Amino acid sequence: MMVIEARDLAKIYRGGDGGPIHVLDGLQLAVRRGEMVAIVGASGAGKSTLLHILGALDRPTRGTVLLDGEPLHARPDEELAAIRNRKIGFVFQFHHLLREFSALENVMMPMRIAGIENRHARSRAEELLSRVGLSGRMSHRPGELSGGEQQRTAVARALAMDPVVLLADEPSGNLDHMNSERLHDLFAQLGRDLEIAMVVVTHNRALASRADRVLLLEDGRLRDTDVREVVT
Repeated sequence: MMVIEARDLAKIYRGGDGGPIHVLDGLQLAVRRGEMVAIVGASGAGKSTLLHILGALDRPTRGTVLLDGEPLHARPDEELAAIRNRKIGFVFQFHHLLREFSALENVMMPMRIAGIENRHARSRAEELLSRVGLSGRMSHRPGELSGGEQQRTAVARALAMDPVVLLADEPSGNLDHMNSERLHDLFAQLGRDLEIAMVVVTHNRALASRADRVLLLEDGRLRDTDVREVVT
C-alpha cells in the first residue's frame, strides 16, 4: 500500500494581471513505505508548492492527496492540523527551532502539543537525539549548536510523533559540505531503519543520489529523471 499519493493534482494562482498561473497541472505521485523519493527541478517550478500540498499546509485547486489511503484535503482545518502533528514530519532548509528552548525541549514540543505525558515525551526525545548523534548536546539551545547540529535537531523533531511520511524541503541547502554529507547519510539511514516514506526536494546531486527514485518537476508534472540532471 502507498503511504502518500497525489492524483491529478493541480494548483493555480492568479497573476498580477488576473490571469491564471498553472504551477501544478495533472501531477501524479505515489510513495511506498520505506521509499525515499527526490524531487528536482528549476527554481520556480513548484517543488515547494507540491511539498506544502502533500503536507496539508496548502490545498490543491484540483485533485486529491491520499495519506494512508484516506483523502487528505476534504477535512476541516482543525483536523488537518491534527494530522500534520501526528502523521507528517517536516524538515525545511532553515531549522525553525525555538531559540529559547533546549534541543531536548524542541524535540519534545510536538509531543507536548499532542498531549503526550512529559516523561514519555522526554524519553522519546532523548532516543531521537541520540539517533541523530546529539546525545551530548541535548541541553544546548539552538544558538549554542552548529548549523549541522541545529538541522539534525530539526530532523529529530520531525520524527517525534513517529510520522508515516517525512517531507523535506532543501534540508541541506543552508549547510557546508561536511555537514551536508552527514545529513545526507542520516536521511539514508533513517529511511532504512524506520521504513518511513520520504519526499525530499533538493538541488543537491549528492542527496538525490541517496534516493530510490529521482523525479523532475517540469511543466506542472513529474517524470523520472537521472540524478545527473540535478543542479548543485
